[in-house]
Amino acid sequence: MHVLDRVAIGLLATGLLCVATGLLPTGSASDAMTRIAPLLPFLGTVIVLAELTSRAEVFDVLAVRVARAGRGSYPLLFLLCVAFASVTTIALNLDTTAVLLTPVMLALASRVGIAPVPLAMTTVWLANTASLLLPVSNLTNLLAANRVALSPLGLAGRMWAPQLAALVVTMACLWLFFWRRGRRGGPVVDESGLIAVPVSGPGAARAADVRPDTADRYVPPAVHRPADPVLFRACAFACAGFLIAILVADVPLWIASATAALVAVAAFAVRDRSAIRLSLVPWRLLVMVPGMFLVVETVDAHGLHDLLASAIGHHGGTPGLFRAAAVGGGLSNVLNNLPVYLAGEAAVPVANHDQLLALLVGTNAGPVITPWASLATLLWYERCQAHGVRVPVARLMGTGAVLATAAVIAAVGALALTR
Repeated sequence: MHVLDRVAIGLLATGLLCVATGLLPTGSASDAMTRIAPLLPFLGTVIVLAELTSRAEVFDVLAVRVARAGRGSYPLLFLLCVAFASVTTIALNLDTTAVLLTPVMLALASRVGIAPVPLAMTTVWLANTASLLLPVSNLTNLLAANRVALSPLGLAGRMWAPQLAALVVTMACLWLFFWRRGRRGGPVVDESGLIAVPVSGPGAARAADVRPDTADRYVPPAVHRPADPVLFRACAFACAGFLIAILVADVPLWIASATAALVAVAAFAVRDRSAIRLSLVPWRLLVMVPGMFLVVETVDAHGLHDLLASAIGHHGGTPGLFRAAAVGGGLSNVLNNLPVYLAGEAAVPVANHDQLLALLVGTNAGPVITPWASLATLLWYERCQAHGVRVPVARLMGTGAVLATAAVIAAVGALALTR
C-alpha cells in the first residue's frame, strides 16, 4: 500500500474515531459532511474526466503543439508552457495538473533537449499559484465562493488581479531559478534516472549533475497524432463542454463535471472498454477529504479556532488582508493548505469578505515550500520520483520560499488595490 493510501485511510479513521468518542459533536460532524457533499462528486468525476482525457492523448497532442509552437525558441517555449500549465490548473483544477500534466511535461523535456526539472517546477508552481481564479481550480475556492456567495464569474471578477499578479511573480521566479540560460542544462542519466539541478542558487547541487547549457535553441519535435482520433475528439469535446458549462451556464459544478465525465466514459466504452476500470475513481482523495474535514473540525473545536482568530485578527482593512494571507500561507507549509483554510475560514468574521479572499490567496499561492503543503505538491513530488526525476527538498524549499513570499505579497496587494 502506498504511503498516501495509508495517510488517507488514517485520516478518515481518525475522524470517525473523533465522532465515535464524542470529541467531535455529532452536529458539527453532520454540518461538515453536508458542506462537502457537493465537493466529493465533483472531485471524483473531474479526475475521471482528466484521466480519460489523458489516455485519449489530448494532453500529449497539446504538449507537442506547444513545443512546436515555440519554434525552437526557449523563451517562447517558456511562455507557452506557462500558459499550458496555467490553463490546465484554472480549467481542470490543480490536482489534475499535478497528476496528469507532470508526466507530459517531463516527456516534453526530453523532446526539446533540456533538463526535466524546469518543466517539472513549472508544473508544480503553477498548479498552486494559478489556482486562484475559478471555483473549479481548487477545493478551497469552492468553499470560499460558497461562503461569500460568488458565482464562478463573480469569483473570477474579484480574483483576476490577484491571479495575474501571482502568475507574473511565478514566471519571474521560474525564469530566474530554472529557465534562463545556464540553468536549463540537458538531462543527465545515471543509475537512478534523470537528474537535473542548477549549479548555484537555492538548493544548488554538484556541477557534475548538470550538463552544460550552451544551446540557444532546440529542435521542435515531430507532430504527435493520437492513436484513436475518435476518442481524442470526444474527450476534447467533453472538456470544452465542461468549461462552457461552468463559465456560462448556471450549472452546479458536480453536474457539469459528471456530465463531461459521462461523455468520456461512453466514448471509451465503445472504443476502448479496457480503459474503464475502478482505479479511475480517485478513492484516495474521496477518503482523505472527509477525514481531513472531520479531523480539522475536531481540532477547531478544541482550541484551534481561538488561536487562529487571534493570529488572523478581525481587521478588514489592508493590514488585515496581509495578516490573514501570511497566517494562511505560513501554516499551510507546516500542515496542509486544505485544513488550514477550513480552520482559518471559521476564524474570519463573516462580513470580512476581502479578508477571507486574502486567506484564500495565502492558502493557494503560499503552499510551495514543503512537499506536503498541498495535496497537489505531494502528488507532483511522488510523480517526479516515479519518473526518476530527483528534485532535492532543500532546493524545492529554498526556491519555494522566495516564490511564496513574493507571490502572496503581490497577489494580496492586487486584491487590496481592486477592492
